[in-house]
Amino acid sequence: MRVNRALMLLTGRLEVTGDVPDHLRGRPLLLAANHIGNVDALVVMAACGRRRLALRFLATGGLFDAPVIGPVLRHCRHVRADRGRANAAEALDHVVRALEEDHRPVLVYPEGRLSLEPGLWPERGKTGVARMALTSRAPVVPVSQWGAHEAMCYGMLRVESARDVWVLLSSWLGAVRRRPVLRVHFGAPVELGDLSPDRPGDASRARDRIMRAIAEGLVPLRADELDVPHHHDPTRPVTDRRSPWRP
Repeated sequence: MRVNRALMLLTGRLEVTGDVPDHLRGRPLLLAANHIGNVDALVVMAACGRRRLALRFLATGGLFDAPVIGPVLRHCRHVRADRGRANAAEALDHVVRALEEDHRPVLVYPEGRLSLEPGLWPERGKTGVARMALTSRAPVVPVSQWGAHEAMCYGMLRVESARDVWVLLSSWLGAVRRRPVLRVHFGAPVELGDLSPDRPGDASRARDRIMRAIAEGLVPLRADELDVPHHHDPTRPVTDRRSPWRP
């Protein structure tokens, strides 16, 4: 947390609004955020530090198997999520157990990837996070963020060479010179109490409520660039699907 705080002070100007209610602290909690850049998790971690929250990540299994960062993730008890596993129910159970065993909040991304939406609005999202919330009955606090996409370029799907590393590093050094504003907003907990993990359609309904709450919190953070971002990243691919959560 200390290293990350120093890194974010160097990267840009962090602005945090909203908070996690006191009655949700010290119990299983999911923080569901929009995914706009490679340093999203670091920005949200710094914001959580401002709000006295020790954050854990739900991260892909490949990171846990990587040298250096893998042992750090395991030591700090971040939560592993193996993509493409044959037994999805087993993977879900693993996350639910992690929430029950350690009550530090877990950061999750309902979209499942960096947004490729033309205006960088949240994509439709998947139901995995909704199923985690409904199964564990852990409250969901929507986290909206803007500006992290300016701190580092999209780059490439896989970093495979020194040149790939330099593309990402040089874009970050550019951000250090510009010092973009990194905005994070903690919204009100999403109401999911009337939904059930066993009722058909409820996972999609929960997903929609979570994504809508994230998008609503995002509007004031990007009020002067609601259509498309002012910052253009030529390395980011764009889909032709517009977000259903655009205002």
